[in-house]
Amino acid sequence: MPHAGPDSWRRPYRPGPWRVGAAAVTLLIAAYLLISALIIVLAGSPTGAVATLVAAAVVIAFALRLLRMGIWVSARGLRRVGLLWTQTVRWREVSRVSTVQQPVKWLGLPRSVQGQALQVERRRGEALRTLLTDHNADFLARPEAFDRAADVLEAWAAEHR
Repeated sequence: MPHAGPDSWRRPYRPGPWRVGAAAVTLLIAAYLLISALIIVLAGSPTGAVATLVAAAVVIAFALRLLRMGIWVSARGLRRVGLLWTQTVRWREVSRVSTVQQPVKWLGLPRSVQGQALQVERRRGEALRTLLTDHNADFLARPEAFDRAADVLEAWAAEHR
């Protein structure tokens, strides 16, 4: 992004169709929950409506976090955003970022298939879990997008180490 400063966090790739589709379905469920909260309040049960509104808010927060998940980079380091946690590694702590062939999980499910994975090795301590795979929700059936994202992340690592 040309307007973003070098210290701002940015995702070096676009969210994939699987991730966007899952978030859209989740937001559709939230819309149904909001409509049912309106119906419940019109029926005269405010406690049920409040409970349904809280459930809708949780579903909306889940959908937004689902869209935010992924790898983010800045001049300060590499950030891995998960559903419930965020892990940041400074560039000076990274010794190598590389693409390897290995068994990877298909859409994060227990089923493993042969694919490519982007891994980060630290100078000290344990290696990070696999950052990106060509079979996750952002890159399934989009191998060229995985290659571009891996190249960008490797270039950021080489530039800022």
